[in-house]
Amino acid sequence: MRSFTNPFTAPAPRQAAQKLRIAVVGAGYWGPNLARNLQASPEWDLVAICDLDLEKARRLAATLGDIPVVESLDELLDTFDVDAVAIATPARTHHGTVMTALRAGKHVLVEKPLADSRAHGLEMVAEAEANGLILMADHTYCYTPAVLKMQELVQAGSLGEILFVDSTRINLGLVQPDVDVFWDLAPHDLAILDFVLPGGLNPVEVSAFGADPLGTGRDCVGHLNFRLPNDATAHVHVNWLSPTKIRQMVIGGSQRTLVWDDLNPQQRLSVYDRGVNLDRQPQSAGERAASAVSYRLGDTWSPALPEREALSQVVEELALCIRSGRQARTGGESGLRVLSVLEAATRSLTLDGHPSKVAGAAMAGSGVEMEEVL
Repeated sequence: MRSFTNPFTAPAPRQAAQKLRIAVVGAGYWGPNLARNLQASPEWDLVAICDLDLEKARRLAATLGDIPVVESLDELLDTFDVDAVAIATPARTHHGTVMTALRAGKHVLVEKPLADSRAHGLEMVAEAEANGLILMADHTYCYTPAVLKMQELVQAGSLGEILFVDSTRINLGLVQPDVDVFWDLAPHDLAILDFVLPGGLNPVEVSAFGADPLGTGRDCVGHLNFRLPNDATAHVHVNWLSPTKIRQMVIGGSQRTLVWDDLNPQQRLSVYDRGVNLDRQPQSAGERAASAVSYRLGDTWSPALPEREALSQVVEELALCIRSGRQARTGGESGLRVLSVLEAATRSLTLDGHPSKVAGAAMAGSGVEMEEVL
C-alpha cells in the first residue's frame, strides 16, 4: 500500500487536480446509493465494491461498469490503493470495520448510526484524530436543501428563541433484526437537531417510552423527550407500525414557527408568522393567570429550495474535507452526540420512562461533561 499523507497539511497541487480513490463496503440497502453517487461525482474514482456476498457485490458492480469486487476488507486494503472507504454495513459491524480502515490510513464515511455504542464511537473518533484522518457520519438529511435552509433560518435567529421541537417519523416499515425503532429511525431526527440547533444536540437527560405490541422482542413504537436550553422541549415520535408515512418536524420559536414536511416536494418548508404574542404577556404569574392570551396572526411563506440529491452533497463534502483538512459538518463528534442520546434512551426504557442522564453532555452552566452514568 502507498504511504499515508496527513490530510491536515496543505495538499499538493497535483493531489488537488486528481480524483480521490474510494471503495464501498456493503452492497445491501444503502451501499448502492453511495456507489451510484460516488461513480457520478467528479471528485471520486470508485475502484471497488466489497461485500461478503460476492454475488450481490457483482450485481451492484455490473450496474456501475463492472468494477472489481472483493469479499473482505482486508483483501480490499491489500489489493487497492484507496484514499477512503464508504461503509454501509449493519451498525454492529461499524466499529471493527471503521477501525481497520482508519488503522490502514484511510478516511472513512460511515452510515448512521456512527456505531452500536458510545464506547465504540469514542474509540473510532480517537483513532481518526490520532491519525489525522476524516471520520464522517453519513447523516444524509443534513445535506438536503431543506435542512440546510432550516439551519440557516434557526441560527440566523429568524424564529426567535426556540420554544419547542416536535418531530414525527412514522411508516409501515420493516422490523429490523438487530435494533429497535429508536436506533433505526431516531438517528435521522437527532442528527438534524444537532445540525440545526445553535450549540448542537446537548440534552442533559432524556426520557423514552416504547411499545412492542407485535411481540417482536424490540420496541416498534417509541417516544423520546428531552429539554433544550431555556426550558424548551423536544419530542421525537418514531413508529414502524403506522399505515401512513410521515416525515415532519416543527420548530416553534418566539417569533416564527418552521414546519418541515419532507414528503411534500412542492412545499417542504413553511414559515409561519403566527403564534402566542409573548411580548404582550404580563410579567408576574398572577397577572398571567388573570390575563387573556394574545395571539399573533401573520403571514406564511415557503422558501424556494433547489432540488438536488443529498448524497451527492455528502460525497462532495467528504472530498472537500480530505483535500482541505477541515472536519466534516457531520463528523465523528456529531455522531457521538447522537449515540449518547440513543444510549440514554435505551437506559430510560429499562427504567419505565424515567429520565436517564446523557453521557458526555455538558451540565447546564458548568461546562463540565458528565461521563459517569449511574
